[in-house]
Amino acid sequence: MPSELVRVTVDTLAFAVQQGSLEVLLVKRKNEPFKSFWGLPGGFLLEEDESLEAAATRELYDETNVSNVYLEQLYTFGDKGRDPRGRIITASYLALLRQEGLELRASADASGLAWWPVNELPPLAFDHQRIITYGYQRLKYKIEYSPAAFKLLPEKFTLRDLQMVYEAILGRTVDNRNFRKKFLGSGVLQELNETSQEGSYRPARLYCFSEQDFEKLPDRPVFVF
Repeated sequence: MPSELVRVTVDTLAFAVQQGSLEVLLVKRKNEPFKSFWGLPGGFLLEEDESLEAAATRELYDETNVSNVYLEQLYTFGDKGRDPRGRIITASYLALLRQEGLELRASADASGLAWWPVNELPPLAFDHQRIITYGYQRLKYKIEYSPAAFKLLPEKFTLRDLQMVYEAILGRTVDNRNFRKKFLGSGVLQELNETSQEGSYRPARLYCFSEQDFEKLPDRPVFVF
């Protein structure tokens, strides 16, 4: 009896923070299976793809017009029945984006493209809800011990901007005084001689983050709130 053909796809879970909300970039499928359902940008691994990451990069650009972003492999999902077209394994990737400056454009095989709040997602195609749930939990862990949160911020930001990113990911408020004290004493922020006007409040100091300086720290800080 011939063995079942196994194919490989890639899917990218792209997060961004907008107005205090953690959001996921989704495409609306134009064709079957799951026609008119929303899902993650992705597609089949092609013969010309040099690697899984190259395929994920290609598919993300083709389906959303997003390019030049850092991708991190998240997990491989391969349960039977996850795709009605047959035995298909997907390598999922995590991308952290800044919405500002992105020029999103849906591909010809999609009928829509939009950011969705991670806690208000529509019914999703395939097992993409499972992928998002897994990736969201991974992101919560990553911001405790890595500089992942800074990938969701502009180059220059206020402490309030940084706190808003943490609160959006954690899904709760954190103590303002403790948050500022921990970050200002961590050695990961560079204070700039610039300020930003935050609404009707007084001007707020701007900061930047240097990954090179972070890597040189003798002890890695842990950001648990």
